[in-house]
Amino acid sequence: MDKTAIDARLPLPTLLSQALVAFTIEFDNEAEHRLPHRTSDYGLSAGAGFHAPWLVSMAMWSNCMRFVGQDGITVRNLHRRARTPTNLAGMLRWGYVTVSPGAVEGKAKAPQWAAVVRPTEGGRIAQRIWQPLFGEIEARWEQRFGQAPVDRLRSSLRDVAGQLDPALPCCMPILGYGLNHDDRLTNLSPPETAENEQRNLPELLAKVVVAFALDFERGSGLGLAIAANVLRVMYEKGVPVRDLPRRTGVSKESLKVALGFLGKRKLAAIERDPAGGPFMMARLTKTGAASQGICRALCASTEAQWQTRFGVEALEAVRGPLEELAGDGTPERSPLFRGLEPYPEGWRAKTRRPSTLPHFPMVLHRGGFPDGS
Repeated sequence: MDKTAIDARLPLPTLLSQALVAFTIEFDNEAEHRLPHRTSDYGLSAGAGFHAPWLVSMAMWSNCMRFVGQDGITVRNLHRRARTPTNLAGMLRWGYVTVSPGAVEGKAKAPQWAAVVRPTEGGRIAQRIWQPLFGEIEARWEQRFGQAPVDRLRSSLRDVAGQLDPALPCCMPILGYGLNHDDRLTNLSPPETAENEQRNLPELLAKVVVAFALDFERGSGLGLAIAANVLRVMYEKGVPVRDLPRRTGVSKESLKVALGFLGKRKLAAIERDPAGGPFMMARLTKTGAASQGICRALCASTEAQWQTRFGVEALEAVRGPLEELAGDGTPERSPLFRGLEPYPEGWRAKTRRPSTLPHFPMVLHRGGFPDGS
């Protein structure tokens, strides 16, 4: 393959991320349709009682509710089993769990890590709805895209994931300060053997893309979420701030966090249009433009290092089916968009149809939605 063709290909983390985001949105749309819930903007869903839980995304199953049984789990063991922190305060406030003091022998007041987390009635209903959806959405993908490419993707991801650090989580961590991963994945121990088996497609996608992000972030000083989504679409001459959600595929709230961080690092500035236009402009500083180039080169070099680490054939086996699914990343030429149509009553039906999927999941504390919503 010539260099021009290689340069024209979407980066590996973009392909992984867009497949994972598309799966998550389809999962979330179906869960929203089935689950009695409430939202800040639209209130209670049809048939929901006053104490219905607040709507959250698939990530909150993966880093929390998956491990919370009727008998409860301590905060320490929840963190150990998920291998990344959850937004426990949010899950308590949103009506999915209760948290009661634990007991530690020899201590009158048990520490916070000993507190016991249990599901509420709304949390148990959500668990019953979420758990089978993984298999249902994978079956939809096999029918929509063909069983062969989905099987190839699953198998190739399993081959790569099996060579990664077993302590890495099988879900997207909630991004920390700077929208990176280092402070979300510290002092983690490998899971029990049974939990080390990546059984479904989103777990495999998440584990591989998190591993790539960590390798990238060790050399960049920036989170891949910022570099791939925000820095990627900016210029020294400036971009209207109001255009950034459409250009990036991520929410206004996550963009505000990202631009604030870039501003503090003197990589970007928000200012009035110097040409006299009515819109605020986000522009790269000279340092930011240099950082953009460094991040682009580092992403390519990280993928090249992965080719050495895992083998060119192994990575091409991952890339092949992902490129079939993602196309060029646009709604017109990306098969992934076929499954993103929300139910008429869903909150996404009331928002503008995305022009692109995020180039990296923006999983925030707001509820874990993959575009930072």
